[in-house]
Amino acid sequence: MLKPNKEKLQKVLARVGLGSRREIEQWISAGRLKVNRVIATLGDRVRLEDKVELDGRPIRLQGESDIPQKVIIYHKPAGEVCSRHDPEGRPTVFDAFPKMRGKRWILIGRLDFNTSGLLLATTDGELANRLMHPSSEIEREYAVRIVGRMDSHVVERLKRGVKLDDGLARFDDIRDAGGEGVNHWYHVILREGRNREVRRLFESQNLKVSRLIRVRFGAVTLPRYLRIAQCKEMDKKEVSELLASVGLKIFESSRKKTFFRDEEPEVSKKKTVIKQKPTTELLTLKKRPPFKKNTYRKTHPLKKRD
Repeated sequence: MLKPNKEKLQKVLARVGLGSRREIEQWISAGRLKVNRVIATLGDRVRLEDKVELDGRPIRLQGESDIPQKVIIYHKPAGEVCSRHDPEGRPTVFDAFPKMRGKRWILIGRLDFNTSGLLLATTDGELANRLMHPSSEIEREYAVRIVGRMDSHVVERLKRGVKLDDGLARFDDIRDAGGEGVNHWYHVILREGRNREVRRLFESQNLKVSRLIRVRFGAVTLPRYLRIAQCKEMDKKEVSELLASVGLKIFESSRKKTFFRDEEPEVSKKKTVIKQKPTTELLTLKKRPPFKKNTYRKTHPLKKRD
């Protein structure tokens, strides 16, 4: 359940899975949210008993223990957008995600239209917020194919920092991954997720990126067996480790499991064990009577015929 003290509106709604905190803050600024029939403002706090509406539609508030903490790994192909609806009609990553009733997937970071690779999504808004917040400094690793090669001076500049339109940016690490012909592969690591940051860093050095793949986000690595455009749901242990990496934990659901018509609850069957009393008496075989020779002829001799 929710804590007795009031919590920020955007935090509670993000935890329910309606969207990220930043997105919900934009809804509040636009006047789309109401708390107890009053238009909400930034900084408002709510309890579980409060009535919250989004565009006139009531929102059911839930406590932490009632929210399923699910995380999926998606192998995003190039040519998909990371938004729910695209005005140009392009395919979206949400079309490939598992459908849920009354819940929404929240993206943990984004990839641009031409970038492929690891993409995470969760139902836990607090987890998404922690992983995306700049203060977490989660590592993102990319495999980059460029036309040509970088010399040591370029590598040093990209590690030291390059001034872009939105501020200073740099790579924490750059590793040569080989290549053939004019194309060459590198693995780069950075700790933030600004829009097209990897591409812009290479473009600042007059290098053209021909392919970009995200292969790791924090401790989560893109599985080799996961094909393009396929999803994999993380198991409870993997989710627990991901939560622990940002100071969160798994909440055990307080609700009882509901079963579908074709599913029967497992009933623990107790085996009936019949305990036998230990045998203390030794079994003895009855002795057979001793074999007697045929003595009938001796007592009754045959009579001779006349």
